[in-house]
Amino acid sequence: MPEPKRVAVLADSDTRWKWGALTARRLAPGPSLTGFLLRGRATPTARQLGEVGVEADRLTEVTCAEFLAEIRRERYDVVVLALVGGAVQAVLHGVRALWPDEAARPVFVTGYVGVVYEKLADGLLLRHGADLVLANSPADADRFRAVYAGVGADASAVTETTLPFLDGAPYEPAGSGRARTVVLAVQPSVPESRADRTYLLRRAAEHARLHPDREVLVKLRSKPGEHTTHLEELPYQRLAERLPGGLPANCRLVYGNMGEVLDRTDLLVTVSSTAALESLHRGIPTAVLTDLGIREALGNHHFLGSGCLASWDDLDAGQLPEGDPDWLAAQGVGGGEEAFAEARARVAGLCALPALPPVAPYYTATTAPGYLPGILARHHLGPDGCPLPSGV
Repeated sequence: MPEPKRVAVLADSDTRWKWGALTARRLAPGPSLTGFLLRGRATPTARQLGEVGVEADRLTEVTCAEFLAEIRRERYDVVVLALVGGAVQAVLHGVRALWPDEAARPVFVTGYVGVVYEKLADGLLLRHGADLVLANSPADADRFRAVYAGVGADASAVTETTLPFLDGAPYEPAGSGRARTVVLAVQPSVPESRADRTYLLRRAAEHARLHPDREVLVKLRSKPGEHTTHLEELPYQRLAERLPGGLPANCRLVYGNMGEVLDRTDLLVTVSSTAALESLHRGIPTAVLTDLGIREALGNHHFLGSGCLASWDDLDAGQLPEGDPDWLAAQGVGGGEEAFAEARARVAGLCALPALPPVAPYYTATTAPGYLPGILARHHLGPDGCPLPSGV
C-alpha cells in the first residue's frame, strides 16, 4: 500500500502546532511536512515555535481562505487540522465547497491536543466531517462514538490513538527516595483568579523553603504578551514580582521544551495540565493538586481514579503519588508506536483510493441554521463555505 508523500498541518497555537506536527510525523513518518499557522490571537511567536522543537520544511502564516486556496492549488495527501473546533468546522465546509463531489482530495485528520474535559459535545460535533477524528485513549474513543451516535451522526471516523508527545526516557529515581527536582507545570487559564494563581505560586515557594535540598521549578508556557491555546490574563512572572518574600534561591521560573524539563524532573505538580500525562508516561511521580477543589472548571476531575490527586500539604510531607495502572491504560498512557498503527493504516488506505467522497459535516444549513453561519463568517466564509469577497 503506498505511503502518503505530502503532508500539511494547519495549527492555530503553539500547543496545537506541537500536537499537529507530531501527529503528522506519527501518521506518515517519512514524507515532507508543510506547516501553516492560522492567523489569529494565538498565532505562536518564533520563540514559542522554537520551544516546541518540531520543525517543518516550510511554515507559513495564513487566513482560512488562503489555506483553502493553497490546498486547492497544491496536491497534499494528508492534512492535519490542529485547530479549535470552530476553525475545524470552517475549514471542512470550505473543503466541501472545493470538492462537492467525489474527488482526488486530501485525507483530513483532526483531534484534540490534550485532556478533553469540557465542551465535549460541542467540540466533537464541530470536528465531525473529518476523515479521521483521533481519540487520545480508549476512554475518549468510547465517549466520542457515544456523542456521534447520540445525534445519529456517522462515528466511523473516530480512531483510537494516544497523545503523540508521550515519549521520552523512562524515569530513573536519583536513589534517595525523595524528590530532588520538583516541577510545577502551570497553565495559562487554570486557575483563573489572581488569588488562586498567587496561592499556587506561594505554596511552591513555601515547598522550596521547607526543602532546601530540592530545586523547585515553575514551568511557564509563555512570556507576557505571548498567547497560547488559552489566554493568560495574569502571567505568573508578574505575580512572582509581587509575591511577599519573593521566591527563594532554590525556586525559579523556567521556560523550555516540556520534554527536556521532564528529563530532570523527580516530581511533577500541576492542576490539570497535559504535562501530567507526559510525566506519567515516563513513570515520574505526578501530583494533581486538590488544594483548590476537585472541580470541572479546573479539569482535575479528569484525574479521578488516577492515584495522583494530592495537596501541597501531602507533598510537603514527602508524598510521591504514583499512577494507577488500570487508569493509565484507559487513558492511553504508556502505549508506544503501536498506538498509531490503526490510524496509519486508515490514512494509507484512504490515500490509496483514486477518489474520496465529499466531506460530510454533521452541522449544515439544515441541522444548525442558527449556529453554523456565524462560525463560517468568523473565518470569512459564506454560508456555502466559499470565501467571502474582500471587504465583506
